[in-house]
Amino acid sequence: MTAFMETSTRVHEICDSYVEDYARLNPTEATEFGIAGYDDTLPDLSPDGHRARAELAGRALRAITAAQPADEGERVAKAIFSERVGLEAEIRASGLPAASLNVTWSPVQEIRQAFDLMPAETVDDWAAIARRLAAVPASLAGYQASLRASADDGIVAAVRQVGRVSTQCETWSTSFFGPFVEGADAVPEMSEAVRADLAAGARHAAEAYAGLARFLREHLAPRAAREDAVGADVYRLWSRKFIGADVDLPEAYAWGWEEFRRVEAELAEVAARIAGGGGPAEAAAVLDADVRYRITGRDAFRGWLQELSDRALHDLRGTHFDIPDELMRLECRIAPSGGGMGAYYTNPAGDFSRPGQMWWSLPADREEFTTWRELSTVYHEGVPGHHLQIGTAVATPGLNRFQRLLCFIDGHGEGWALYAERLMREFGYLDDGQSLGMLNKSLFRAARVLVDIGMHLRLEIPAGTGFHEGERWTPELGLEFLRERTLTEHARAVDEIDRYLGWPGQAPSYKLGERLWVSMREEARSRQGAAFDLRRFHMDALRRGPAGLGTLRDLVIGPAALS
Repeated sequence: MTAFMETSTRVHEICDSYVEDYARLNPTEATEFGIAGYDDTLPDLSPDGHRARAELAGRALRAITAAQPADEGERVAKAIFSERVGLEAEIRASGLPAASLNVTWSPVQEIRQAFDLMPAETVDDWAAIARRLAAVPASLAGYQASLRASADDGIVAAVRQVGRVSTQCETWSTSFFGPFVEGADAVPEMSEAVRADLAAGARHAAEAYAGLARFLREHLAPRAAREDAVGADVYRLWSRKFIGADVDLPEAYAWGWEEFRRVEAELAEVAARIAGGGGPAEAAAVLDADVRYRITGRDAFRGWLQELSDRALHDLRGTHFDIPDELMRLECRIAPSGGGMGAYYTNPAGDFSRPGQMWWSLPADREEFTTWRELSTVYHEGVPGHHLQIGTAVATPGLNRFQRLLCFIDGHGEGWALYAERLMREFGYLDDGQSLGMLNKSLFRAARVLVDIGMHLRLEIPAGTGFHEGERWTPELGLEFLRERTLTEHARAVDEIDRYLGWPGQAPSYKLGERLWVSMREEARSRQGAAFDLRRFHMDALRRGPAGLGTLRDLVIGPAALS
């Protein structure tokens, strides 16, 4: 595959070949993105494995640079591929991936969550699971070697992340692997040999996670940084990865405050209608006490998610969006305990043999749920959010495999999904109570811009904000801000601060991406006047596939100005 990539002069062929090479070196991501053929292996996370991935990025970048696009589609594909792989090469040269460790998405979570996405219906499926379980100890041993080497080079995660991840490892070592392989008992023809391999694999994987927890506590924590903030240089690098553009961080921070105040005012208006003139906290108390918005039991909550998702698919198909048959199946599932709280979406397989899936991470001890807080998130993760956006790209034949399967840019994807929440309110799907939940989510995402950028760059809180004016952001102030100025529960707020500090630059991508989607729509409406068609605008944009915010506007509004 690599030799073909280096000798080809066709952009789409180079991109397609790269997907296979990348999947071979990153098999958990292959599982995540629905690329078949790698479900029984795990990545080499040792320094040698990281060198191999860096070499692949370099070869791919040289090949795509030399390629001459044959048409407009290849010209766009070359620009997107060059930006993504070029940035990956730059990040790998910095040494940051080998030191990756955070509470949200790093190799620790990737390996564990890969098992959630594997088929588990036949003996052969479980045999593949057994082989992957058996590979966990070697993969985590390589990971520890890279963490040690990175620490020797002065690149190490903050102690906050090390402590939280060690707790995750302990939870999964005791509660995940053993119960997980018991699922094989549901296959009537399961062989004793595979059953034995599964039991051994689960035991060794659990021991490997327990060993990683000890390593993090005893060996890495003493060397971990006490300062959570990564500083401007590292932050800009990660921000480019998640946004797909160079962001003017002071301008984004200032805009974040403007957007926060705008949404805060609208939230207050809706709250006053609900609570008879009261504020958001009073309105939340009214809604929490309303039986119409209350669900008891995790199974009942999952059923509500599924029913709401199914209804949205059928309501929006043929009215507001073109939804192909392949996307009419969306599975809603409760995620295993131990990870961060919140919801997330996982891609369908490239051939749709595995459907798109919406996962909800719930506190282990919770049995009561209030739907007014969560309804817009269902639309964010499902339809018209990630399921429509990602599924449309997978189903669009004119895109190459990199565009269809491997390319996800948070500013584009999370921005669209947040915009989708707004759309459902515009379409009339949210009552006042549910609108309060949606507006609180929007306020929460605006707060992410302020808190994430503010903490990592240690920015000053401006005058006129009514919150510790003139002081510089700290994790403690970030937590206080989320608790006092949004309707965020304490446990979720703590989880969020840890997420921002361990995953710099990702959280602002939601609001900054939504900002561009809204501005593109209004510019297209202004240009086209009476001829503007919202459904056509959305579908044309989604069928172009993912793009960084630096090129998205040119692709959607045109004419494209890509090099």
